[in-house]
Amino acid sequence: MIERLGQIFTDAYRRFMPDAFVFAIVLTVICALAAMIVMSSGFFEVLEAWYQGFWLLLEFGMQMVLLVITGYSIALAPFLRRQIDKLAVHLKTPRQVYFFVTLTGTLLCLVSWGWIIITAVLARELALRVKGVHYPYLIACVYCSFISWVTGLSSSIPLLLNTQDNFLIEAGILQETIPTGFTLGSTLNMAMLLSTVILVPTVMWLLRPGKATDKELTVMLEAGDTPKEIRSIAQEADATRLPGEKAWSDRLNHSVVLQYLIALSGVIYLGMHFYSNGGDLNLNIMIFIFLMLGMLLHKTPMRYGISMKRASSNVSAILFQFPFYAGIMGIMMYTGLARELGELMAAYASPDNFPVFAFLTGGLVNFAIPSAGGEFAVIGPSVLQAVNDLGISGDQTIPMIARSAMAIAYGESLSNLLQPFFLLLVIPVMAAGIKIQARDIMGFLVIPFMVFMCVQLLIIYFWPLAWIN
Repeated sequence: MIERLGQIFTDAYRRFMPDAFVFAIVLTVICALAAMIVMSSGFFEVLEAWYQGFWLLLEFGMQMVLLVITGYSIALAPFLRRQIDKLAVHLKTPRQVYFFVTLTGTLLCLVSWGWIIITAVLARELALRVKGVHYPYLIACVYCSFISWVTGLSSSIPLLLNTQDNFLIEAGILQETIPTGFTLGSTLNMAMLLSTVILVPTVMWLLRPGKATDKELTVMLEAGDTPKEIRSIAQEADATRLPGEKAWSDRLNHSVVLQYLIALSGVIYLGMHFYSNGGDLNLNIMIFIFLMLGMLLHKTPMRYGISMKRASSNVSAILFQFPFYAGIMGIMMYTGLARELGELMAAYASPDNFPVFAFLTGGLVNFAIPSAGGEFAVIGPSVLQAVNDLGISGDQTIPMIARSAMAIAYGESLSNLLQPFFLLLVIPVMAAGIKIQARDIMGFLVIPFMVFMCVQLLIIYFWPLAWIN
């Protein structure tokens, strides 16, 4: 029964969901029309807001590109492939692969949401080794595991609230920072984290397709336009050497000493960073770790360059789609549409149901601004100001603000299951050499979305405010 429902949603997505880029264009039109109707913004005002926002995610987009190619490059290292070979001996059936990949991804994303790349790499390599794996469903398993990040160490909203002189304090909405003990370390978040770690692998294991038919990765590779890689990276690197006597250029190109000198210097810096900043694991540090680790694993500059070339062959979607989502963000920000949404929520909310409104608002706005930090910068002030407008004061103020902020974060993360934006991180790794689109994957996530939404709403609504800290 569950499998049949999953297949129905998958067929519906394949019929009605357009390409991810078209999805972004449709969202742009919807937000533009909403700004003109709700905010009475003129066409040229909306056009200006769209253009201003177009460049807001350039840094973030470049970080995503580097995260994908540096993470994928590590997977191409012979050492890692040997370890995955050893692991594949113990995983002999597709259902074991689905459960293991989803559980591993859920745990990895608790450390950093960028580690979804590691999960994607692991899943692809296991799919090449274990027969009968339904590959589109496996991609859905990887993407579903991503929702745990909001309860973990890289959750951007609680980290922002605990940052000195953040924009909310400068605007007078907050009087002081909110310690992570009220957000990430709260009993509310612990309950959400535990339910996610248990439910995500279990639900995806229960929903697994019965047969892979023609959906195995090896079959899809044979039917694709991209040929399989015949030569190893080492063989391709050796083919670049000049014939005859060794040249100085070859010595440098294939120098282990030169590459290790840089990589070990990077490792020393990482030691200094973590010694000085504790467990600060931001996006730049994550990319830097991937870079240095890739250099160590590939040993020579030539081999590492070849691995990066192969890893970067499928990142075009990130490069050109991120600006369009940034444009949507610009419309929401500069026309005041997002602020109006927050104020509308406050008008109908009460102290009892306010976190539920915050959860639903976070999930809805995520379709237009699929970045937790960016979304909170837009709607956070309105939502948190609404806490003050509801007349909540005294010892309940900080717990209520913390619960509302986390509710926004939970809603934003959960609605990613219906929003293909961050699938752009997974697709370049897992779809290399095959023909597959977001619509082939997203249908598998509808039932998990409904299950997790019910569970999270119950936790947010019924968890006592007195238990927050």
